[in-house]
Amino acid sequence: MRLLMVLLLGAAMLVNAGCMGAGKHRDAVRDDGTDRISAGVVQKEIKVGMSSAEVVEVLGSPNMVTTDAQRREVWVYDKVSTEKVYSTSSGGVGVLGLVFGGSGGGAGGGSYSGSSGAASSTQRTLTIIIKYDEQGLVRDFAYRQSSF
Repeated sequence: MRLLMVLLLGAAMLVNAGCMGAGKHRDAVRDDGTDRISAGVVQKEIKVGMSSAEVVEVLGSPNMVTTDAQRREVWVYDKVSTEKVYSTSSGGVGVLGLVFGGSGGGAGGGSYSGSSGAASSTQRTLTIIIKYDEQGLVRDFAYRQSSF
């Protein structure tokens, strides 16, 4: 009986060793590079009075450039990030029991297998609006972010 418990415990450990939750899968494939635009970067780096060249160094090229009623440039950065994660785990345990003695001998056994999965999808948006003055310097900026 003790040997059977040890074998079952060992089999359960092997099954669970291959399982990885959705969070661990997400962390394994997530790109957390340092060149990402975020609200924190805007707050920390963008200042009134910066030149457009300095803004490009921090944020890169804008998605759209327009002008306002006074013909001053307005730059818009519109970033959308979608993250989809799907995780699946499956495993199984088979037990083979041999029976000796009696008239015929024989073998019997049982097995268990199962699988589970989880999916998650998150979308984030960040819109940055930078307004320039007549000299081409930042006069105002705003940003909006959402996550759903």
